Amino acid sequence: MEDSNYIRVFTGSFIISQRIVQDLEAAGINAIVKDESESGRLAGFGSSIQGQQDLYVNKDEQQAAAKIIEATASELDA
Repeated sequence: MEDSNYIRVFTGSFIISQRIVQDLEAAGINAIVKDESESGRLAGFGSSIQGQQDLYVNKDEQQAAAKIIEATASELDA
């Protein structure tokens, strides 16, 4: 994603990523989910790291997204 208005804000498991996406959407922030293992599986290739997803948001929303991600992550750790 070079020369893009999007920046990676989180990398983690499918379950946590989906919860963060849900919280971001509730705040009006659209996240892009990149899952290379799923893309590889659909193309017929394997991946050594299963279930890891990258979340990207618009650079203008990075600070707001970071606060939401931090709050969600601390809630899930409790």
